[in-house]
Amino acid sequence: MESTTANNESHGMNASHGMHASHNLTGFIIFLCSESVIFIAFFSGFALLKLNALDWLPIGVEGLEWQTPLINTFVLVSSSGTIYLAERQMARQNIWGFRGWWLATMALGGYFLWGQAVEWSGLQFGFTSGTFGGTFYLLTGFHGLHVLTGVLLMLLMLVKSFIPNNYKGGEQGIQATSLFWHFVDVIWIILFLLIYVWQRS
Repeated sequence: MESTTANNESHGMNASHGMHASHNLTGFIIFLCSESVIFIAFFSGFALLKLNALDWLPIGVEGLEWQTPLINTFVLVSSSGTIYLAERQMARQNIWGFRGWWLATMALGGYFLWGQAVEWSGLQFGFTSGTFGGTFYLLTGFHGLHVLTGVLLMLLMLVKSFIPNNYKGGEQGIQATSLFWHFVDVIWIILFLLIYVWQRS
């Protein structure tokens, strides 16, 4: 009788934990949807300004160099693969496999930020260089801030992986961080198409 009661209590606690985790993840998805609205507003504003501006590019600027951003794009898209592999290793309870792929994802994110800093340092225009300069730095900078946030979240999850039994109750933090990272990757692909592929004089 006592054993049955204990099992029922354990089952109830697990069910309650599962519902709580599900609610947390749902809340995070709602947060990402709100972030999407912000980026869509930025994208729409950028497109309208680009279509209607008489002189889009700053004086002396003929176009954007796209080789470095293209490399950054491949790096960031690849990081979606490595973070997926990290999740798979965690699901198999291979903690060191998780840490390895998770670190690889962080390294790719760090490389992206470094590549963006290199690109910015070589540009011939600044934030105040007309509408194009302002919108370019706003969009790429806002996205870069999200990449940095993602890397810091991954660092937090990595540190937590060294706490004994930390992920026994579930990996909601890892799932949320992974969702955020895929979101950041998709946003960058749209940005790359808007800014670097679709160019006008």
